[in-house]
Amino acid sequence: MKLIENFQKTDEFVTLRRDIHAHPELGFEEHRTAALVADKLRSWGLEVHTGVAGTGVVGVLRCGSSHRTIGLRADLDALPMQEENRFAHRSRHDGRMHACGHDGHTTMLLAAAWHLAQTKDFDGTVHFIFQPAEEMGKAGALKMIQEGLFERFPCEAVFALHNFPIGTVGHFATNPGALMASSNTWRVVMHGRGTHASMPHTGLDPVAAVIQLGQQLQGLVPRVVNSTERALLAVTQIQGSEAPNVIPDQAWVGGTARTFSDAVTDAIETGLRQLADGVAHAHGCRAEVHFRRASPPVVNHAGPTRVAAQVMREVVGDQGVDERYPAVMGAEDFAHMLRVKPGCYAFIGNGDGAHRLPDHGPGPCIIHGTSFDFNDEIIPIGASYFVRLAQRWLSTPQEQLQ
Repeated sequence: MKLIENFQKTDEFVTLRRDIHAHPELGFEEHRTAALVADKLRSWGLEVHTGVAGTGVVGVLRCGSSHRTIGLRADLDALPMQEENRFAHRSRHDGRMHACGHDGHTTMLLAAAWHLAQTKDFDGTVHFIFQPAEEMGKAGALKMIQEGLFERFPCEAVFALHNFPIGTVGHFATNPGALMASSNTWRVVMHGRGTHASMPHTGLDPVAAVIQLGQQLQGLVPRVVNSTERALLAVTQIQGSEAPNVIPDQAWVGGTARTFSDAVTDAIETGLRQLADGVAHAHGCRAEVHFRRASPPVVNHAGPTRVAAQVMREVVGDQGVDERYPAVMGAEDFAHMLRVKPGCYAFIGNGDGAHRLPDHGPGPCIIHGTSFDFNDEIIPIGASYFVRLAQRWLSTPQEQLQ
C-alpha cells in the first residue's frame, strides 16, 4: 500500500530504532531517549512538552480548525537484563536491554508523527504520548495521569500497540474487552524465633511455615475463584536463612497474581491473607502480608476497538486482523489510561524470530528474552496504523464512535 511503501523507503527509522536499542534506559531514567524523541519531534515542527512524569514526552500536532483530539502512546523504557545478542546495535550498557520492544514502539510512533507532520492530512489535534516506566511495576502511565496528562492534553480516546508473537509478521490482534491481565505482586513474611538448626525445639521455624504456605497457595485459586473466570497465583520466590545450620527469625515467600477483574483480585487477596494467618498460627508464627496492585487489567472499549480493527484491515487486509483475540496473562500499565479514557490496546506480530541477524544470541527471540530484538519489518506497518487511525478517528462523527 502506498503509505507503507513510503515508510519502507525511509531507512532513517530503522537506524533510529537500532540507536535506541543500543542505549537502553530503565524506568524514569530515560533521559537520552526522551531527549532524542523531543529533538526529532521539534525538528518536524511539533509542539513538544518534556518532563511529563519525569522523563515522559508529549508531542502535539494540530491541523485545521476541528477541536477533535486523539492520543497515541508508546513506551520508552528498557529492562534490567543482560543482552546476549552480539550484533552491532546490541546494548552498550551491561545489565540493561530493550528486551520488550519499546525501542520499536517508540520508533513506530515517531514515524507516524513524521508522516502526519509532513502531510498534515487530518483535521484536529494528535497527542503523541511517549511514556516512561512501563516495566517493573513502576506505573509510569499512572504517574502521567496523576500529573495531569489528560487535563493538559485532552484526548477523546487513546491507543497503543505492542509487538507480540501472534504468528505472521505485521498482523494485528485485539478484542473489545479484556485483552491483558492485571499485575499484582505479593509477599508473605513469616516471623518466628530463630535458633540453631540442631535444636529446632527451642525456636519457632518460619521456613517450615513458608514452605507449607507455598504448597497450599498452589490450590488457592480454584477454591476462591469461580471456574468460569481465568486467574492465576504463582509462587515464584522463597527465602529463608543464609546459613545452612540456622533457623532464621523470619522467612518469606512471594510471587504474582494475574486476573481480569477487580472482584477476582479481591477474592485472591482475601484468600491469601486468610491462608497466611492460618498457616502462621499453626506454626506459632506471625504472618505479615504484602499485596501490591501494580496495574489493573487492560480492558478495551467497544467503539474505539471497532474503529481500530477497521483501520487494521485497511493496512494489512481482512486476513491479517484477529479482532477476537483471547486475553493473555501478561500485563501492561496502559490499563491505567484505559480506566480514565476510552481506547484500544492491540498487538502487532513480531514474527517467530526469522528476522534474526547473524549475530543474534543463542536463545529464542521472544519478549523479555535475552536474545530478543524488535523486527524492523513492522515499523512501517505500525506507523501506518497510527497514521490512518488518527485520520479516521478525527474525521468520524463522534456519535459513530461509541
